Amino acid sequence: MVTVPRTMQAIRLHARGVDGLRHDTIDTPTPRHGEALVEVHAAAITRDELEWPLDRLPAVPSYELSGVVAAVADDADTVAVGDEVYALTPFDRDGVAAEYAAVPAATLAPRPSTLSHLESAAIPLPALSAWQGLFAHGGLEPGERVLVHGAVGGVGQFATQLARRRGAYVLATASARAFQTARALGAHEVIDGRGDPDDGIGPVDLLFDTVGGDLVKHAPTLLASGGRLVSVAEQPPGEGTYFVVEPSREQLIELARLLDGGDLRVAIDSTFALSEAAAAFERSLASGKHGKVVIQVAGG
Repeated sequence: MVTVPRTMQAIRLHARGVDGLRHDTIDTPTPRHGEALVEVHAAAITRDELEWPLDRLPAVPSYELSGVVAAVADDADTVAVGDEVYALTPFDRDGVAAEYAAVPAATLAPRPSTLSHLESAAIPLPALSAWQGLFAHGGLEPGERVLVHGAVGGVGQFATQLARRRGAYVLATASARAFQTARALGAHEVIDGRGDPDDGIGPVDLLFDTVGGDLVKHAPTLLASGGRLVSVAEQPPGEGTYFVVEPSREQLIELARLLDGGDLRVAIDSTFALSEAAAAFERSLASGKHGKVVIQVAGG
């Protein structure tokens, strides 16, 4: 039997921007139809996410969690009390930068058993974005040539690793100082993303864009016959596809298997306490990060 307190500590956005964040004491939510209540151990944050809930303030930010199930609605049968889970939660409701979060039980997956809660929380949004961009929208097949634009960023790190593991020939863009990192992630060739987009790339079957910019504008000239252009950063030209990542329990289960098997690795830039949420979001907006910014809520 898990005892859940009546109130909890939470970070809430009361007005636009980092200055609008407050550390509040609020009622602990009760799981409703199809929901589970998770004791949050870690919550990861994403650049610019404080712009997302401006139509429903005050709002709890952060949509990636790792924690332990504390209660379950009667009709939710995919998880049980005591399960250690991780998830990307829906963007149209309160997030998880709090001691407890009520989330759709169907989004929760068993977290990677070889990783900490801090590491597990850093996975869902970037890894699911990479998976869906490469495979669900990009249809990447073994032997194809794929260009990952922004290969050492949050999404790009997972995309580079997943594409290489799928058996594709991986070209990557990165800054000159990050070439070695891109190769370590699995890129066969690395190109300066700020250089001439027609120089040294050649035709590719899939261009997966994670950062936008000039290279994407030239994308149609870089694609082979039948080539695809997919972006998680901006609406691409021509017949390219832009998408917003969606929660997926099934994909997280497969990603956990790959992580536990050593086929993927996760990078954390920095960690902050819940009371330091403003500093965490300031860091998320800074340049030069190497991995996710994570808030430690309970034991990591």
